[in-house]
Amino acid sequence: MNPTSGDNSLNRRQALRLLGVAGAGALAAACAGPGSGSGSGQSTTAAASTTGSVGGKISFAHWRGEDREVFDKIIKDFTAKHAGTSVRQDISPSQDYQRMALQQIKGGSSGDVFTAFRGAQFTDMSKAGIFVPFDGKPVVKNYKADFIEPGQSDGKQLGFPYQLVFNMPLCNADLLEKAGNDGSPPKDWDSYLGLLDKLKGLGVVALLFPGGSPADYNQLMHSMVMNNAPSDDMFTKIESGEYKCTDDWFITTLKQYQQLSAYFQPNATGTSAEAGQQMLATGKAAMMVTGSYYVTVVRKLGAKFPLNVLAPITVSADKVKYVGIHNTTFILGVNSAGKNQATAAAFVDYLSDPTVAGVYANGTAQHVTVENVDYTDPDLNALSPWLKRKTLLAPLFQFQNLDIRGAVQNAALEVVSGKSPEQAAEEAQRVVDQKRA
Repeated sequence: MNPTSGDNSLNRRQALRLLGVAGAGALAAACAGPGSGSGSGQSTTAAASTTGSVGGKISFAHWRGEDREVFDKIIKDFTAKHAGTSVRQDISPSQDYQRMALQQIKGGSSGDVFTAFRGAQFTDMSKAGIFVPFDGKPVVKNYKADFIEPGQSDGKQLGFPYQLVFNMPLCNADLLEKAGNDGSPPKDWDSYLGLLDKLKGLGVVALLFPGGSPADYNQLMHSMVMNNAPSDDMFTKIESGEYKCTDDWFITTLKQYQQLSAYFQPNATGTSAEAGQQMLATGKAAMMVTGSYYVTVVRKLGAKFPLNVLAPITVSADKVKYVGIHNTTFILGVNSAGKNQATAAAFVDYLSDPTVAGVYANGTAQHVTVENVDYTDPDLNALSPWLKRKTLLAPLFQFQNLDIRGAVQNAALEVVSGKSPEQAAEEAQRVVDQKRA
């Protein structure tokens, strides 16, 4: 697939397939897309055996602390089926996991089974040779083939992206309805700002910006550039030097951040994710700049209202290409440095079973990439209309250089903090130029 073709959307037939209903046809949205890490670099992945008896201890390294209880249930069932086995969850915050997981897993002390973020981390891990390939294994057939392309490198299936998430603001649907929105994307930028005005008029924070949590507030940039950028591989081209942060489209994006900041809560740049979650859960905020990955967290905090996701539309109606963002991530892998690869592979097999994947999906309110999963969770069903809408594969993961990515993302935070869009863009571009030198 041409990575710049823009054919990264989910249509009706594909949505039905994702929901486990019979259907056919390729799912273009699942393509790795530009900068996904698929096929980039020379993998030195070791050929390691996953055959042998299942038993003993393994570690499962990941960043989804909010999924601990669901995984505990799955692990309990797995160990009941395999006497003498135990699975320890080694969970790190997502930012720490991005920084430190590779070295920890490479050493073999953690992560017999591990996960990787789509993009730069997956690329770095594949180059380091820590994945045991799944090629030729029956488990591959448990997955929707098009969704697992971001887990491929150099023609090998190194891991399985387990989650399908929507990386756009999480919303209180009751408050949206009071503001006149039925859950459908606004038609243009003026309509989106109008919605924010109405939400603000209800006496709540219209759009909560968790500026103390980069992993969360940076999700907004996916949506902010999806229609502004001249091509779908916009961040690949910033990294290559073909595009610049000082280009008109990116400065326009930063100016729109400046407009949005009027609808953020006080001390937006210092607000933690936890404080933001509490405000959303208690109805003090209508939308929070995160994604569907926080549905379960907000429910555990007591939210009783219906939830939705809603991306900002930053252009006029005639220029809208996409109405939202999706991503396939949480790439499951078996560690080539692990001492118990047979048990690790058996655990991945178990997670890949449609029934078990359904336990995970419905217990975490996360769609999965496994075939024939029965979705019963009300929140998953409420979000199902987004499976039929034209959404872009999350573009920030196109970056392979995390320093460049950080500079580009930081430009938005600088604008929210009060810096002019032009100055923030120039400073970001200087970093890009230095890192490319």
